[in-house]
Amino acid sequence: MTMRPLLVLFAVAFALAPSTAADTSITYAAKPGPGGGRHVVLLAGDEEYRSEEALPMLAKILSQRHGFKCTVLFSVDADGTINPKATQSLSDPAALDSADAIVMSLRFRAWPDAEMARFDRRLKSGVPIVALRTSTHAFNGFAKGSPWESWNYNNAGGFGKRVLGETWLTHWGRHKVEATRGVIEPAQRSNPVLRGVTDLFGDTDVYEAYPPADATVLVRGLVLQTLRPDAPPASYSKRRATDKQEQGVNEPPMPVAWTRLYRNEAGTTNRILTTTMGSATDLESEGLRRLVVNGVYWGLGIDVPARADVTLVDEYAPSFYGFDGFRQGLRASDFALGAKVPGTPLPRPSSGRGGL
Repeated sequence: MTMRPLLVLFAVAFALAPSTAADTSITYAAKPGPGGGRHVVLLAGDEEYRSEEALPMLAKILSQRHGFKCTVLFSVDADGTINPKATQSLSDPAALDSADAIVMSLRFRAWPDAEMARFDRRLKSGVPIVALRTSTHAFNGFAKGSPWESWNYNNAGGFGKRVLGETWLTHWGRHKVEATRGVIEPAQRSNPVLRGVTDLFGDTDVYEAYPPADATVLVRGLVLQTLRPDAPPASYSKRRATDKQEQGVNEPPMPVAWTRLYRNEAGTTNRILTTTMGSATDLESEGLRRLVVNGVYWGLGIDVPARADVTLVDEYAPSFYGFDGFRQGLRASDFALGAKVPGTPLPRPSSGRGGL
């Protein structure tokens, strides 16, 4: 057999070969749009709220509807399989080097020094950050004496408190029992991040949160009595984690979305949008998707559309949140444009209420 047929056979065999461990992240090329090909890197890594399903969906919207190049990085096992419980993993971290903006949905990560250094360099370059749900407690587990010890959520609030404006405190609403209805702060109705944002709802509970004085609260979270969008507000009282004083859970409602300008150690300034909403099921809310997309525009200094197009690009049937509820055996390529994500999503509680 001559060399040319051999080369053809090799190319065909390579194309048909199963995915390898290199299949650990996914990049969506930018369609023409206001994003102008700017690179948004989305970091999926939490054990409970299904960021591995939510962030590819957001990346598709940002790339196909708004013109951003988007790369999604995951927590993966050694063979490249997505595993949200692999807290020391960040796939293909070199993508961070060219990030113009970061969207993160992380919980209790403890990446190796090289990955942390990459993230830290990008932070100090002044990139904007849109942080979802458990990103207030994104990092944990760094040993005493580690250069990243101060990033632990329980070290004076760590990265979350210092950069985003809050760390983990408590479930203010009852977890898997009481949902969240977003209420826009009246004074911020004309804020560009809120353009076109209406009907904010998430079936996750409200977190207790007290953003700093330099933050601008955009949305407060009304604790509802059940997981249904039409449920009435809850009316009981509880003690705050901070000063142990009692207040009504909705008197006033806790902040669930805010912006701030964070001047980092290198002297540059990061535009920050944080929302304590953001599970995969929360992001079925068009209003919440629009808030996130608007945050990317605002962070990059691009004029926010009057009503950003956040129509889903592909079918989106997210799993309900819960530990060990992730779809097994997924790889980054399973989230390719036009692909149907394998596996059965974890269903919502049939009664509309869940256990604590």
